[in-house]
Amino acid sequence: MNRLAFLLATVFAFHTFAAETTVETDPRLHSDGKGWKLNQATIKDPKRPRVLLIGDSILSGYMAHAIKKLDGMAYVDAWVNPYNQSEHLNTKILPEVLAKGPYDVIHFNMGLHGWQEGRIKPGTFEPLTKGYVDAIRAKLPNAKLIWASSTPVLLEGDVKKIDPVINGTIIEHNRMAAQVMAECGVPVSDFYALLVDKLDLARGGKDKFHWNGPAYQILGDKCVEEVLKVMPAAK
Repeated sequence: MNRLAFLLATVFAFHTFAAETTVETDPRLHSDGKGWKLNQATIKDPKRPRVLLIGDSILSGYMAHAIKKLDGMAYVDAWVNPYNQSEHLNTKILPEVLAKGPYDVIHFNMGLHGWQEGRIKPGTFEPLTKGYVDAIRAKLPNAKLIWASSTPVLLEGDVKKIDPVINGTIIEHNRMAAQVMAECGVPVSDFYALLVDKLDLARGGKDKFHWNGPAYQILGDKCVEEVLKVMPAAK
């Protein structure tokens, strides 16, 4: 392949991947940051462990804190994305991201984009969630995995109350995902439990989903704590 063909192929691949990470029709579920994308670390020492953080817009809030705490110990990539469980995610999109590795530790979450009726067909949540784990292990069999539960969803205009409809789905999805992780032997970062008694840290107003800085620091600290438990030493 000549240089021009290589450059064109690279640009095409980038745009194809970028296009895969821009689908969210619900304006309430915005990226809450610099967009849906894979933020990649610059690798200078190949002996240092690599970590991949996967999550929805909540990851936008805590990833900088987690990356800073792991600075000097690991290179951290962070994939902020709008996906819920699906076969297409498991078989095409996720493997493309994992190919950016290899990664030693993967701390992952997906939940805030799957509560709307029709997005995940009844009876498929658990097998698709297991398929997600299987897809990671097929691509990176030596990676250590950690799953993070989804955070609470509040009632619009009242940061002291939980949304009874949406949050009910979040709780059920967290429960089913936790069951899958138990069966797969994947440890848990229980983000939901960390914030459910700290609703005063929510952003509030018309924003039902996002949080203020102190909440994201709590999540970042928990993320790093769990990553360090399983992260290998530098080679």
